[in-house]
Amino acid sequence: MKNTIISLTVAAALMLAGCDRSLDIVNPNQVTAQSFWKTGDDALAGVNSVYSTMHRGGISRWMPFYYIIRSDEGRSQSPATDIVNNMDQFRVTDYNYGNAYAVWNDNYIGINRANQVIDNVPNISMDATLKGRYLGEAKFLRAMYYFHLVTLWGNVPLILKTSVVGDKPGSATSAQVWAQIEKDLTEAATVLPTTYGNSDLGRATKGAAYALLARAQMQQQKYTEALTPLQWLADGEGKGIYSLMPNYRDNFLITSENNKESVFEWQFQINPAEYTDDDTETPNQNYGTSLAQFFGPSGIGWSDGEAQRWPISEFNEKTTTGARDPRLEASYLYDSTDVRGPNFTQIYGQTFTQRYGTGNKRVWFRKFQNDHWKNEEGYRSPNNWRYIRYADVLLMYAEALNATGKTTQAYAYVDQVRRRAGLPTLTVAKPGLSQAQFLTQLKHERLLELSGEGHRWNDLARWGDLGPQLASRDAAFSTFVKGKSELLPIPQLDRDLNPNLTQNPNY
Repeated sequence: MKNTIISLTVAAALMLAGCDRSLDIVNPNQVTAQSFWKTGDDALAGVNSVYSTMHRGGISRWMPFYYIIRSDEGRSQSPATDIVNNMDQFRVTDYNYGNAYAVWNDNYIGINRANQVIDNVPNISMDATLKGRYLGEAKFLRAMYYFHLVTLWGNVPLILKTSVVGDKPGSATSAQVWAQIEKDLTEAATVLPTTYGNSDLGRATKGAAYALLARAQMQQQKYTEALTPLQWLADGEGKGIYSLMPNYRDNFLITSENNKESVFEWQFQINPAEYTDDDTETPNQNYGTSLAQFFGPSGIGWSDGEAQRWPISEFNEKTTTGARDPRLEASYLYDSTDVRGPNFTQIYGQTFTQRYGTGNKRVWFRKFQNDHWKNEEGYRSPNNWRYIRYADVLLMYAEALNATGKTTQAYAYVDQVRRRAGLPTLTVAKPGLSQAQFLTQLKHERLLELSGEGHRWNDLARWGDLGPQLASRDAAFSTFVKGKSELLPIPQLDRDLNPNLTQNPNY
């Protein structure tokens, strides 16, 4: 997959109006919906186009701001006040804010591409097993794009057929969207393979469908239902496919992508035939992500998004050998990324002291940066986004077990994650926790293990922890309004075009 990503546009015929009559003139060199969707190769190209949506800027650049920077682990000190107000603080005044609209628009582009596959591939004469797999991939990806929309906007249009001009779908309830996500993922899991060969690494698997299904169910507090897919991953067939990497940092290096801990990751690459690292769109656009540029430390990238400092103090438990938790160094760039301090901490080829002096307390997320192989950032990073890691699956399983009264059983799955970090097992360190105490501990474990990976906002929402009380560690939450700020406003541009869309509460 890393080297075979294909982008596809299915174009309509060109319509030209004459002076006294209308003519439909078909460009013989242009692909039409009628001439496409004929062969297995067409089906593959269509599926690849659904994957390629992940390279679009709304998803690969701006969406992480809403999941990471808007949560209590991130912040923005950008000179671009629109980013600060709309994507960090909760001062949304422009309901057509461009970066939010890009997220909305790009996810719906992915959904429409998936719908075209689901509508057209069943009619293609081709290998039945491969046809089923392509449909499963499209359903997985449609579910993923809807997962983003429902967790960011709530009651969104539920579009399950190829869009045509003039469509004006109404707002679905969140419950309806969640139900469709579960349906798509359940159906996908029945036809997707458990693994792929090297040429297809990065495609959706049965394990990816089960993991995203469990995530969707847990986000709805459906912990009992989530146990079934999680059990397949943690104790069933998935246990023989996935495992934790011995070195935590290997999950975030370009040299160890698609490893045994990867359940699903977004594939990014550099096109060597047209290598540039600027923000100019070109006919053969490199399939990289610009997030590293926008999260890059001051003097390296734009530093529009960065980390809060308070999580650093949460890494306060020593390993069994008396060392610092190795996940801290892998997760953040700050004055003591190197435990010896700013004179030894390397920030893209210079020490922290050389770049920022000794009194600078800013912190940047490190995981998807490129400081391990170059001394600058750009707009076309090839570093994959690890969307679902096996460590996340194990912690989800522990949470679901605890929520269903099986706290004693939940310890073993947290212990796997702690053991990899070199920490004493929870069984030894904190035996006999109550259900409530275990959940408190699990919140701590998820913060340390998954910091800066895009899960924090949904974690806080699922636990009911979003609110002004978070202002004690993230000042932006002082402007959070309960019953409003949990969701983004439905874009007014779309509401102007489609009166069937309902605005979210209190906007």
